[in-house]
Amino acid sequence: MNNFLNKLERKFGRYAIPNLSKYIIFGYVLGYGLTMMDKFSNNSGNGLISFISLNPYMILHGQIWRLVTWIIMPPSSLGIFTIIMLLLYYSLGTSLERTWGTFRFNVYIFGGMLFTVIGAFVLYLCYNLAGYTEVYTAELLGSFIASYFSTYYINMSIFLAFAAEYPNMQLMLYFIIPIKIKWLALVELLITLYGFFTGTWEVKVVIIASLLNLAIFYFSTRNYKRVSPAEIRRRQTYKNELKRQSSITKHKCAICGRTEKDGDDLEFRFCSKCNGNYEYCQDHLFTHEHVK
Repeated sequence: MNNFLNKLERKFGRYAIPNLSKYIIFGYVLGYGLTMMDKFSNNSGNGLISFISLNPYMILHGQIWRLVTWIIMPPSSLGIFTIIMLLLYYSLGTSLERTWGTFRFNVYIFGGMLFTVIGAFVLYLCYNLAGYTEVYTAELLGSFIASYFSTYYINMSIFLAFAAEYPNMQLMLYFIIPIKIKWLALVELLITLYGFFTGTWEVKVVIIASLLNLAIFYFSTRNYKRVSPAEIRRRQTYKNELKRQSSITKHKCAICGRTEKDGDDLEFRFCSKCNGNYEYCQDHLFTHEHVK
């Protein structure tokens, strides 16, 4: 995967969008603006925001702009907590971009969006094959599916990816409680898994499609060589060799046979007057008979 991304970056890296998180936040601001306009005009059901949603039926009938415009669909209602979360996601996104590089961060974000679009069409196709159009019209079915698809889980994938890169970084929960980001990510994963197993098929598809890029990036960029049988055997051989070498003595007196293991305070010297490499302890260095 790394080699593949490196090849793509060499070919298309110049087209990567720097500071992509900034444009995502700007898109949300525009989406919130459309939502407020619909609210003030009492068109919450069929207002401006309904023309940008990820509706497979409408896309298949010529409204291809929805393949892109759904990205600015606000993940939640606007409030002070939402503003804080958007600022957090911007900070996490820019940090990931600095860590991975602009191109890889672009691939990660756009990959999540692409999988989400594919998930919406797969769900629409399955419901058509299952005969749901006999109960609902195809247009109503498309609107029903569109109501489940937003960038909420893509934003969460940014948070989880950051936690995987910097698990021990601390965040101030409620601006008071310091907590490592890995524990917040674990809680988020448990909540997502609970929603996956208890939610409808729409929820399951949205979660899988939005987080598939996280799974691909995480598992394909791990260094599995270090846990391969050959690498484990090499490390074990290295440890055994270290133990074997530690059991070999480096010094030995030619007279009494004592080594450095017989005392930490023992000193050994070679005799320059002996014919050969004869080593003696401190007690026999000056009292031994020179070898000629």
